[in-house]
Parts: sequence; C-alpha cells; structure tokens
Amino acid sequence: MNLLLIQNFIKRAGLVGLVGPVLIVMILAMMVLPLPPLLLDILFTFNIAISIMVLLVSMNTNKALDFAIFPTVLLITTLLRLSLNVASTRIVLLEGHTGPDAAGKVIESFGHFLVGGNYAVGIVVFAILVIINFVVITKGAGRIAEVGARFTLDAMPGKQMAIDADLNAGLIGEDVARQRRAEISQEADFYGAMDGASKFVRGDAVAGIIILFINIIGGLIVGVLQHDLDIGVAAKTYTLLTIGDGLVAQIPALVISTAAGLVVSRVASDQNIGQQLNQQLFKQPQVIMLTATIIGAMGLIPGMPHFAFLLLAGLMGWLAYYLSQKVAREAERELAAVPEAPIITESTEARWEDVEQVDVLGLEVGYRLIALVDKAQDGDLLRRIKGIRKKFTQDIGFLPPPVHIRDNLDLRPNGYRITLKGVEVGSGEAYPNMLLAINPGSVTGELTGMQTRDPAFGLPAVWIDPALRDQAQVMGYTVVDPGTVVATHLSHLLSTRAAELLGRQEVQQLLDHIGKVSPKLVEDLVPKTLPLGVVQKVLQNLLDEGMHIRDMRTIVETLAENAPRTQDAYQLTSLVRVALGPAIVQQFYPSVQELQVIGMDKELEYLLVQAMQSSQNGIGIEPGLADTVLRETRAAAETQERMGLPVVMLVPAQLRDLLARFLKRAVPNIRVISHDEVPDFKTIRVTAMVGGRA
Repeated sequence: MNLLLIQNFIKRAGLVGLVGPVLIVMILAMMVLPLPPLLLDILFTFNIAISIMVLLVSMNTNKALDFAIFPTVLLITTLLRLSLNVASTRIVLLEGHTGPDAAGKVIESFGHFLVGGNYAVGIVVFAILVIINFVVITKGAGRIAEVGARFTLDAMPGKQMAIDADLNAGLIGEDVARQRRAEISQEADFYGAMDGASKFVRGDAVAGIIILFINIIGGLIVGVLQHDLDIGVAAKTYTLLTIGDGLVAQIPALVISTAAGLVVSRVASDQNIGQQLNQQLFKQPQVIMLTATIIGAMGLIPGMPHFAFLLLAGLMGWLAYYLSQKVAREAERELAAVPEAPIITESTEARWEDVEQVDVLGLEVGYRLIALVDKAQDGDLLRRIKGIRKKFTQDIGFLPPPVHIRDNLDLRPNGYRITLKGVEVGSGEAYPNMLLAINPGSVTGELTGMQTRDPAFGLPAVWIDPALRDQAQVMGYTVVDPGTVVATHLSHLLSTRAAELLGRQEVQQLLDHIGKVSPKLVEDLVPKTLPLGVVQKVLQNLLDEGMHIRDMRTIVETLAENAPRTQDAYQLTSLVRVALGPAIVQQFYPSVQELQVIGMDKELEYLLVQAMQSSQNGIGIEPGLADTVLRETRAAAETQERMGLPVVMLVPAQLRDLLARFLKRAVPNIRVISHDEVPDFKTIRVTAMVGGRA
C-alpha cells in the first residue's frame, strides 16, 4: 500500500522525468566520491543484473524498434562500468595491502574462485574475454549497425513511395500512413545511433585493458614503496585484486555486447529469437536425423569419446523422431479438417432459385493465389479490399457493391482477373513468394528477376526474390507484395469505372442517406420532380468525367431548382457542374490562384459552335475539322505534361459537353471545363493552345 502511494506521489509530482538525470549524476559522482566496499558490492551486483536484464529483453523483442532505447542504455551501462572501475581502482590502491577483501567481496570472489587464486590464469582469462568482446562481438555488431544504418537511409525514399502507393490505393488510412512514416524515421535513427553506440563498447574494452595495467603497476608501486610489502607479495595481492576488478566489469560488458549483436543482427518478424530458433532450426526432422547419424558414426571411431558422441546422437535421434511424429499428426489434423465432397443425388426439377445473378464486382484467382484470400493462410487481401471500398466511399461519395471472390481453375495458376457485371475489365499475374519492384522512372540500376509491367498503370516492373527488397528500394524501385499488386489494380479499376458501379439501387441508397439529414429536399426531388433514372444519369455523367459526388446537397438542390425547366440529363449535368465549379477547379488545381490551362483559338471555337448548331443531334463534327481538333489537342496535352501542369482545357459553356464526349476516348487524360465553372476569384493563364499559339 505504501509503495503504491509513493508511486502515485512520484507521478503526480512529475518526478518520473528526473530519474534519468539523477541516475547520470549519480554515476558521474561515483568517479569522484569514495565508495565503501559494501556499496561497491551492491553496485557491481546491480551492474551484472542490469546486463542480464538487457540481454533477456533483446532476446524477447520482435523487432529492433521494440527496444529503441537500447543505444542510450548502452551508453549508460558503459558509463556505469567505467565509474565502478574508477571507484574500485581507488579502493584497491588505497586499501589493497590490507587483504584480498579490501575492495569488497564481489571482486574477491571473481579474483579467487573464478580463476582459482592464480593471477597468471586470471590474466589469460581476462585477455580472452577482452579479445572475444573487442575483436569478435563488438566489431561484428558495429559493422552490422553501420551497414544497417546505411541501407536504412538509402531505402527510405523507396519505403516512403510504397507507403504513398498504399495510401493512394486505399489499403491504409492517414493515421496508419503517418505511423509507418514515423517508424521508418525511427528505424533510421535507431541504426544510426547503434552505429555510434557500438563505439562505446569498443572504447570500454580498450579502457579495461589500460586500467588493468595501470592497476597492476600502480599497485606494485604503492605496495612496495608505501606499505613496505615484499615485491612478490605485492604482485600477487594487487594482481589478483586487479584481475577480479577487471573480470567483474568485463563479464557484464560481454553480456551487453552480445545483446547489441542480437538486436542489430536479427531480422524483424512477429516472433522473438526463441520462437524463431524453434521454428527455423528445429523445423526439419530430416536434418536433425542426418546430424545424429553423423555424430553417431564419429562416436564409433576408435579413440573417440564414445559415451559423449553416442549419447548426443541418441538424444538427437529421439528429437528427430518426435518432430517427425508431430509433423505427421498435424498433417492428419489438416486432412481431417478438409470437408468431404458432397454426394451427388438425383437432380430435381429446375427452379427460379437456380437462376444465379451476375456479380456486379468479381475477383477470380488461380489456385496459387488462394492463399492471398484465405485467412487461415494469413492472407490479407480481404482486409485490403475492405480498405479499398472504404476509401472509395470516402473519396467518391457512394458505397460500391461488394467484391465477390472465387477461385477459377481455368485461369493460370498465378493469374487473376477482375470482372464488372460478369465482363472482364482487368487481369494480371501475381507470385505469392515474390515481390514486385516497380520502376517509377528514376531507378539507378537493374534487378535480376522476371520482367513484367505493373498491371494497374502499365509501368515497367520486375518480380524479384524477397531477399532483394532492400537493394531494390535503395535503387529507387517501389517494392510491393502480391496482395498489394492485386489490391492496387482493383482500386484503380474502381476509380476509373465508378460510373458503371452506380446503379439505381446505389442511387436510392444514397438519396435515403441524404434524406436522413434533409428529408424535405429529397422528397421534393424524387419522384415528384425528377425520375430516379434521370438523377442516376446525372451522377454517372459526373463520375464519368472523374468527379466525385460527395457534395450531394449541392447536387440535389441544383436538380430540384432546374428540374421544372428541363428533364434532359446532359443539360442538368451542365447546370450541376456550374454549381460545383469551385470544387471542380480545386480538384485539378489545389491551393493555387492562377489556373494554367489549355485554351482554344477563337476561330476554331466559332467553327465548332457552327458545326454543333447545324447538326441535327448537336454532336456532329465534320471529319476534317474533327481530325484537326484531335491533332491539336494531343499536341497541347503533351505540352502540358512536359511542363508538369494539369491537362485541363478551358472552353465556352456551349462547347464543353460536346468536346468532353468527343475527346474522352481519343485523349483520355484531358479534362474539359467551361468558363462558367471557374470561380471569379481565380485568374487564368493559357499555357497551350488548340488551333493557335498561346
């Protein structure tokens, strides 16, 4: 109870933040203030305990960032060991002549029991520990941290592009993207800090060697000249104390160095080191059985220690047998879980229930891609598709139909296809055990793999082995997994075919949703003023030109206001576009005052107006004139793209619908807006001209 009260008091008083500074000050004070032997024993024991704790924490983390404070811990523990060395050196030189326990029981125990009281053995053991720590573990961990920091920094642009691609595809939200960007930054900071922190451990090992010689030489001088000890007695006494002091510091240093090596050398996964060893090292009983056979054969060689070899061979053989039986039992359970094929009975009469409706949206996969949509096999494509539909709803303004997923044995094993109302609208291939490296146009090298193209946008790409992920990201490739490939392709098709997804049922559901907020507005429009089909056509026209319909309040108000004068869907669409003008302009020109657009020559505008008025249906254009418009528009669109500007054409209101429908297939990347849709507070600058020069 008292401890709980103390903890609450510390939290309320804001004293938690003072723990770190107070600890550093106390460690530095140990270098200056004399410490009694009992306190030294406690601090040396604490040093050993904290090193073991750090080692265990490093073994139980799943990724490096789970122990992000480790570089700071490395500095603090190194400083603690050096402070203890200074404090113990002071006592050894001042009180070493009084006996082997002058510097405390811990140093005495390490000097006598661990090395048998033999200072020659102690020096050898100490030297071996220093060599292991300095030459092997510290040097290797430092090199891994250095390379890890370099590759992490080089791979940051590629990882950022992958996050942006997932965000744009609707696979993740803004919060998740922000979190992943922060993790990338923290990862780079961590490996950079580890690269520098490894120098602390190396410096600690060098300092331990120097302190060893200083203590031995200083002890001989103090013992012989000040305390009149025999040189042999002084050498033995001070050497044993120095060796005990060195060992009690080097053993925790070795443990901490091992922890550093474990943290920087492991590959991030959802398992800690113990689980990875169990899953990966002891996963194949055949390997263990072969090892047992080799060890057993070596044990039968004359002169070999038969007991040790044969005992170990027997234990490994039993382990291999146990693992093989375990694998067999798991396979039997999986086989038993597979449902039996249904028994085919005599067919009954045909019924209306036998008529199957065509799925509005469908995804068919080959048998090798079933794992992507199977939760039992850790497939996350279903979750990604849910994210795509949610982002589509937020960006476009209505809920798309659900995606029905099924396997199709007629497809290639790694193939998939996306259907819209039973018709294929997209297809591609994905390889579950590989990654797709997409070339955004600025890569610095070539990758070894299967050359292909990104199925969503047609960019050059290559299927690579997962081991090449970091190399590909360093070269500037955008690296995505197979599930992301399929999900991005689906997301792209949904956005480009949004008009076809908006059926009457979706329109009615959308109006019902608006009716909850403004019931009178919807009641006055459908079905009193406009049929549901006309409203659907207006919304489809907007979607067909790449617009969203999130502002349904403005759309419904405009339709209700103009419906008494006209029932034509195209005229109503033009009126709605004028009302949505600021939103349309902002979609193409976010946060800019000046609109840099493609203009049209006045003479060409006049010819098109005359052609439209003379045509019976209002959309006929003479072939020669049509060819001129297409040629000039393509050239102007290419000019805009080279300058990095939006491909937007500004024309009079009476020509907008005509040109939008006429250019839709010939120049699909162009957007046509009218003068009436541009807000008064925006300025216009013509950067390319159709039929003339800007």
